Amino acid sequence: MKLSAPKNVTFWVAVVLAVLGVLGTLTAIPLVSDNAFLFVVVGFALLALGNLLKGL
Repeated sequence: MKLSAPKNVTFWVAVVLAVLGVLGTLTAIPLVSDNAFLFVVVGFALLALGNLLKGL
């Protein structure tokens, strides 16, 4: 298996999702707080796919 670096957009979207998930756990954000764990998991999955799939 050959890994590649994700594109900048993919990386930053994953970071934003993860940060929103963490902030949703610490503070009350209307949509995010109820789904904070999901935000972190989707951010991590997006980052993992960006590493595994070339061009993502």
